[in-house]
Amino acid sequence: MQRSLVFLVLIGVSICLSACKTRQNTISEVENKKWEYVITSDGSHPIKRHEAAFVVVGDKFYLLGGRGIRNVSVYDTNTNSWSTGKKPPLEFHHFQPIVYQNNIYVIGAMTGQYPNETPVPNIYYYNTSLDIWVKDKEIPFERRRGSTGNSIKDGVVYIACGIVNGHKSGHQNWFDSYELNNKEWTVLPNAPRARDHFQTAELNGKIYAVGGRLSKAPNATFTETISEVDVYNIEKKEWSTLSDDLPTERAGSITIAYHNDILVIGGESGTQNTAHNEVEGLNTLTEKWHTYPSLIQGRHGTGAFLFKGSMYIASGCGNRGGSPELTTMEKY
Repeated sequence: MQRSLVFLVLIGVSICLSACKTRQNTISEVENKKWEYVITSDGSHPIKRHEAAFVVVGDKFYLLGGRGIRNVSVYDTNTNSWSTGKKPPLEFHHFQPIVYQNNIYVIGAMTGQYPNETPVPNIYYYNTSLDIWVKDKEIPFERRRGSTGNSIKDGVVYIACGIVNGHKSGHQNWFDSYELNNKEWTVLPNAPRARDHFQTAELNGKIYAVGGRLSKAPNATFTETISEVDVYNIEKKEWSTLSDDLPTERAGSITIAYHNDILVIGGESGTQNTAHNEVEGLNTLTEKWHTYPSLIQGRHGTGAFLFKGSMYIASGCGNRGGSPELTTMEKY
C-alpha cells in the first residue's frame, strides 16, 4: 500500500514538473521574441490605408480595401518587394477578410464616409491568380451590416455581430454562416452581446469574439469598448462567455489564433490618442490571459497572419481615428 502511494505521488510530481516546464518554455519563447520591421529590397512600400485587410495567399501578402478606392498592394516574399494590383469596383472598409481557394472574400463590409457608412449589399472577392474582382452573392437584406467579425471553418464562413448604420446605431448581436461552395446563407443563434470594430478567430472548433465596441458617433465613437470574450462552439451550436475579460479594452484590434492562444493585437480606444501597441494572448486551455511583446508601432484597422513561423502585420492607422495611415510592416 505504501509503495502504491509513493508511486502515485511520484507520478503527480512528474506531471506537475512537466506542466511547469512546458509553461516556462512558453513564457521563455514569448520573452525571447520581439517585433521587428520588415525592410524591402528595393525600398518599395504598400499603399497606405486603414480599416483594411491584410492576408497571405501562397507566398504573397495582400493588403486591400480601406477608406477610398485604392489598388491592392502585393508583397512578394521571394523578391521582398511590393507591387500594385487591381482597384476594387467600389469602396470596401471595416471588414475581416476570408481566404479560400486563392480568393480573398469581402463579407460584411461598409462603404461611404464617416459616420454615415452603409453596408455593402453583396459579397465580393478578389481572385489573386487573375488579379480581378468578382461581384458575388447578394447578402439577405435583413442581415446586412458592416464591421463584422468573420472566421472560416471547413469552407463555411461564420459572420458575427456588426453595425447597420455606419458608426451611429444599429448594433447587432446577429450570427450567420455562409457556405462558400453552395452559396447558402444560414441564420444561427445570436451572440451574447452586440459589438462592432472587432475580429474573431477560430481555434479547435470554437470561434472567439474578442474586443470591439458599440460605436455611437459623434459623442461616443470610441468609448464604449467591450471587455467580455464570447465563444461559439461550432459542433454544439452554442455560445458561452469566459470568466476572464480582455485585459486592455480596445476596438479596431486584430485577432488571430497562434498555437493555443487567441491573440489581440493593437487597436484604438477612448483612453489614449495613439493607437494601442499591446499584444495580449488568451490561452484557450487555461482560459487565462498573458502578455506578448508590444508592437513597435501601435496601429489599428488592419490584419495579421502567420507565414513560415512568423507573424506579420502591416499598414493601419497610428492614432485613434483616421490618421496617420501607415506603410510599415512588422513581423514577430
